[in-house]
Amino acid sequence: MPVEDFADFIAQNVPKGKVAELGIGFQFKVALRLKELGYDVLAVDWNPESVRRARELGINAVRDDVFAPNLELYRGVKALYSVRPTPEIVRPILRLGERLRLPVYILPLTGDTMPRRMKLVNYRGLAIYVTKPI
Repeated sequence: MPVEDFADFIAQNVPKGKVAELGIGFQFKVALRLKELGYDVLAVDWNPESVRRARELGINAVRDDVFAPNLELYRGVKALYSVRPTPEIVRPILRLGERLRLPVYILPLTGDTMPRRMKLVNYRGLAIYVTKPI
């Protein structure tokens, strides 16, 4: 169950187009796999070094703060996702999804608790949490 399987799950659930990875940090495998699958990936992080490194790898990356997001950055995005986000940014990610009326997909660290409103999906052994706009 490699982390790249998360990209395959997203590809099965989101039409091709632009998707945003929130809090990409220095783990680029999912974004790179989605690019291979034909997606336009926007990597978002508050850390300028993370953004710089993502750009070096050919990923469109921007600096943003999920606690006070610049909504213009997400124009045209079809879904938001996050790979092993720190617990404190999960709720801001969900709020952003609600504001933009977008589905949110989260692959948490083992043992992290996700909000109850999220649906748990087992995909190739990965515990993926999903919420869709109302």
